[in-house]
Amino acid sequence: MSWSADASQPAGPLDGIRVADFSRVLAGPFATMMLADFGADVIKIEHPLGDDTRAWVPPVDENGMGSYFASVNRNKRSVVCDLGTERGLAEARALALDADVLIENFRPGVMEQYGLDYGTLQAERPELVYCSITGFGRAGGAALPGYDLLVQAVGGLMSVTGSPDSEPSKVGVALVDVLTGQNAVIGILAALRARDQTGRGQRVDVNLLSSLLTGLVNQASSTLATGVAPQRLGNAHPSIAPYETFRTVDDPIAIAVGTDKQFSALAQVLGLPELSVDTRFGCNADRLAHRAVLKELLEARLATRPAAEWTTLLAAARVPAGKVNSIAEALELATELGLAPVVSVTDAAGSRVSQQIANPISLSDTPARYLRPPPLFGEHAGATFSHSQPPASALLKEDDS
Repeated sequence: MSWSADASQPAGPLDGIRVADFSRVLAGPFATMMLADFGADVIKIEHPLGDDTRAWVPPVDENGMGSYFASVNRNKRSVVCDLGTERGLAEARALALDADVLIENFRPGVMEQYGLDYGTLQAERPELVYCSITGFGRAGGAALPGYDLLVQAVGGLMSVTGSPDSEPSKVGVALVDVLTGQNAVIGILAALRARDQTGRGQRVDVNLLSSLLTGLVNQASSTLATGVAPQRLGNAHPSIAPYETFRTVDDPIAIAVGTDKQFSALAQVLGLPELSVDTRFGCNADRLAHRAVLKELLEARLATRPAAEWTTLLAAARVPAGKVNSIAEALELATELGLAPVVSVTDAAGSRVSQQIANPISLSDTPARYLRPPPLFGEHAGATFSHSQPPASALLKEDDS
C-alpha cells in the first residue's frame, strides 16, 4: 500500500491535536507516532545531535536514515531547539504552550531545570495534557537509568525467559519500551477525553517498570497467588500443555493446544489416537504433570515430516500450529492474509519513499494516515507552527538525558 503526503486523505480522529514531542529513543517516539498516524500534529523537538537513534547505524533504510529511528518517527515534523540558549528555550517554551499534549522522557528534574515542567506550564495553559515517561517513576526511582534491558532484568521478565538450563534471557526486542509507549498513548487519550468534559488537562505518568509488571499478567498473578517464583520453561507454557515448539525434519513448529478437543485432534493427525485416551494425558492438568514424556512422544512422530506438511495437516484439523518464521516470512504471511503489514510513505515532493510497518489499529471511518516519512534532522525549521507564536528554528542542547 502506498501513501503520499497530500491533503486528500480523510480526516483523522486526532486532527486539531498538537503534540510537542520532547521525547527520544523508543517509548516516547513510539507513542507520538501512534498519535500522529491518527491525525495529531506532532512536532519533534530535537537537541543539536538529534534523537539518539539517528546515530544508531547500521542498518539504514532506503534513504540512508537509521532504520531504528525510521521505525518510530513517521508523520512528524522535526525542529531543533537549544535549551541552553535564550532563544532556543523561548522557542521550545512557545511550542509547549501552543500544544494540546506535551510528552517527555528526560530524567526527573531536567524539565524543571528549564521551566518546562508540568507545574510551570500548567499554570499558564491549564488545558495542557503533560505526559512524562520514566524508567522507575518520579519518586524513589528518579535517579535510576531507564534502559529496557535493565528493566527486563530487575522487573522479572528475564527470570521467566529462556530455557531451564540457560542463563536468564532478554526478549529479542525492546518490548518494555513498546509496552510503555502504548500505555502513554492510552493515558494521553484518556486525559484528552477528560479534558473534553472538564476543559482542563492533567499530568500523565507512565514508567517502564510498572508497564512491565502489568505486562507480566499471568506470571505476576501466579506469584501473588502462590508466593512461588515462576521458572524459565523455554518455549513451554506454565499452565497449558502441549503449548511449545517441537522439532520436525527441518524447521521447528509451534503447537498451541488449549483444549482437550484440540489435543484429541492433534493425536489423530499425528497417527497417535491412543494418546487421547491415555490417562496421563486425559486433561490439561494431566498433560502438564507429564509434559516431558508427552513432548518426547509427540516429537518422535513430528520428526518424520517437514514442518510445512505438519502445519498444513494440523491447520486442516483446526489445531493451532505454525512454523517458527523469520521476520521476513512473518511479513509474507501477514500479506497473504490480507493484513497489508507494510506501507510505502512518500513525502510531498515525491523525493523520499519510506517502507514502514503499518499501524496495527484499524478504524472503519477514520483510519491511520501516512502523510510524512520520518523527518530529516531539523527538516521543518522555520515552519509556521502557530499564528500566535514565533516559528521554532534553533537548536536544543541537552546533556542531562
